[in-house]
Amino acid sequence: MDPETTPHASGSGLFLVRNSRSGTAVIRSDPAPTFAERLPEAVVHELAEDEDLDEAVAAAMQGDPAPQVLGIYGGDGSVSRMAHLARRNDRPMLALPGGTFNHFVRALGLDSIETAIDAYDAGSTVEVGVAEAAADDDAPITVLNVVSVGAYPELIEERERRTSLGKWIGGVVATAGALRRAEPLTIVRAGRRARVWSVFVSVGRNDPERVATMQRQEAEAGVLDIRIHHARGSKVRALASLAFGERSAAVLRALRLYPRDEDVERLVLREFEITVRPEPGHPSVFVHDGELEERDPGGFRLRCVARPHALTVFAPPAAD
Repeated sequence: MDPETTPHASGSGLFLVRNSRSGTAVIRSDPAPTFAERLPEAVVHELAEDEDLDEAVAAAMQGDPAPQVLGIYGGDGSVSRMAHLARRNDRPMLALPGGTFNHFVRALGLDSIETAIDAYDAGSTVEVGVAEAAADDDAPITVLNVVSVGAYPELIEERERRTSLGKWIGGVVATAGALRRAEPLTIVRAGRRARVWSVFVSVGRNDPERVATMQRQEAEAGVLDIRIHHARGSKVRALASLAFGERSAAVLRALRLYPRDEDVERLVLREFEITVRPEPGHPSVFVHDGELEERDPGGFRLRCVARPHALTVFAPPAAD
């Protein structure tokens, strides 16, 4: 690591953003005392309700001196956005688990705030591969876990419209609504058209038994692991495919509700591009790291590219 970016145990040179809106579905203790005790010289910025993370980081980077490390306490969406900003500003990232699932940090062995700060104090970092996803001619977005179109984004879109019910109850209601309204969408890849329930583009190689590859499985990801669930099964199978817990998937397989192997196409590529054409009346959306992106109703072109060794993250050394 460059000496100029070597962290201090006190937190000097660290700009740490706390997104208090993350992880509201999980009961956890207030991290402020830990920050005050272990990172007393860090600048801890509480993200306001209507404040944009990009603007908060941009303002910090204009300071004198500018932060040496960018930190984030939040869920996968917040961590993903901070990863994009860390890459843009050529800074290492300190990621602290503060969301509901924390898929990315768990994959790096960061199961607690203390573990992450221990790695920061020790100057222990890993070089992480990411994906860049671009819709139509938009600028690429940094992705840490997965990009998806089809059933899962529609489920998220349905849940977003029921935020007043809370994440868990809203999720149950959204699942019922998605099951009722689910329709395959059309994708076009390399001139070939297909009707599919969903497409998942995972950063790095993933569990071959899963369809919904929500959590990455490796740090040094140099490829994209793609699962295309072709629309040859029922709506129930389409929703069952979204089970990303090992136990849930096992139960669904035992009940013969999980998609058949022959209905799931698996690809491992460095680049992947499709045109997405949803059915009339269905949202034109995709999801990356739990963040919903809306597009024009007529559909969109989605391109994903693997970028190995693209981000430096404080984490324990990877196990052999």
